[in-house]
Amino acid sequence: MARRRYHDGLALHQALPGQFLPFLVAAMSFLAALALAGGIAAHGLSQRWTHGAGAVTTVQVPGPDDPAAGSGTRIAAVQDIVAHAPGVATAHRLSDAELRALLAPWIERTGDSSLPLPAVIEVHTVPGQDPMPPLLPRLEAVAPGVLVEHDSVWSDRLAALAASLQACALLAVLIVMTVAVCVVMAATRAGLQTRRQAIALIHSLGAMDSYIAGRFASRVGLLALVGGLGGSIAALPMLLAMSHLAAPFSAMTDAQAVAPMDWRNPRAWADIVPHALLWMLLALPPAAGITGWVTTQLTVRAWLRRLP
Repeated sequence: MARRRYHDGLALHQALPGQFLPFLVAAMSFLAALALAGGIAAHGLSQRWTHGAGAVTTVQVPGPDDPAAGSGTRIAAVQDIVAHAPGVATAHRLSDAELRALLAPWIERTGDSSLPLPAVIEVHTVPGQDPMPPLLPRLEAVAPGVLVEHDSVWSDRLAALAASLQACALLAVLIVMTVAVCVVMAATRAGLQTRRQAIALIHSLGAMDSYIAGRFASRVGLLALVGGLGGSIAALPMLLAMSHLAAPFSAMTDAQAVAPMDWRNPRAWADIVPHALLWMLLALPPAAGITGWVTTQLTVRAWLRRLP
C-alpha cells in the first residue's frame, strides 16, 4: 500500500480511472488509422496510374507498310521519330499476335479475322512529361492519318481525385486529433476538480507546478498510449482486409493482379500491405501518448496558475 501511494501520491487512479480515457483514445486512434489508410491508398493508386497506364500513349499507323512521305515505310518513319523523341522512355510496336489478342472481342463480333489492322506503337513516357504534342506535326508529315491517343485527361482527373481524397484524409485526422485533445482536456479538468482540495493543499505547501503537472501528464500519457495501442490493434484486421481487396488495383503486373494469395504466408500479407501503413500503425500509439502528455501538461499548468 505504501508503495502504491509513493507512485500515486495524488491518488490519480481515482481521479483519472483507467477505463474511460483509453476507450475514447482507442476510438479516436481507430478513426485516425482508417483516415490515414485512405490517404495512403489514394496516394498509392495515383502513383501507380501516373507511372503505369497514365504514362502510356498509343500511336496508330494505318497502312504501316505503305511508303512514307520521305523514305522507307510509314511505320519505320514513325518509329524512328518516336524512339528518338525526348521524354520517351520506351517505344514498343505491338506484334500481330498482341494486337489481335487486344482486339479479340471486336474481331469476334465481326466474324472476320482477316480485317486489315493498323500498326500500333505503345509509347511509355517519362512521368510528368507529354512529348507527343510537339511530335504530331512531324508524324503527320511522314505518315498522314496517324492517330495518337493518350489518357492524360483521365490521369489528370484521377490525380486531382487522389489529391482531394488525401486532403479529406488529412482533414479527418486533424478533426480526430482536435476531438482527442478536447477529450483529454476534459478528463484532466475533471480529475483536477476531483482532487482539487488535495492539489490546492500541496500547492500551498510549496509543491512545484512541474511536479503536479508531471504526475497528471504521466498518468494521462500512459492511458493515451494504451488507448492508441488498442485502436491500432483494432484497426489492423480491417486494414488488412482493405489491403487485400485493393491488391489487384495496386499490383504492378497483370500476373500479380490475378495470382491467388496464400493466406498462410506472412510474406504474402507483407507484399499487399503498404509499408507506410505499417509504420503509421506503429506510430499511432506513441503519437497518442505524446499528445495526451503535452495536452495534460498545458492544461494542468494553466489550471494551477489560477489558484490563489
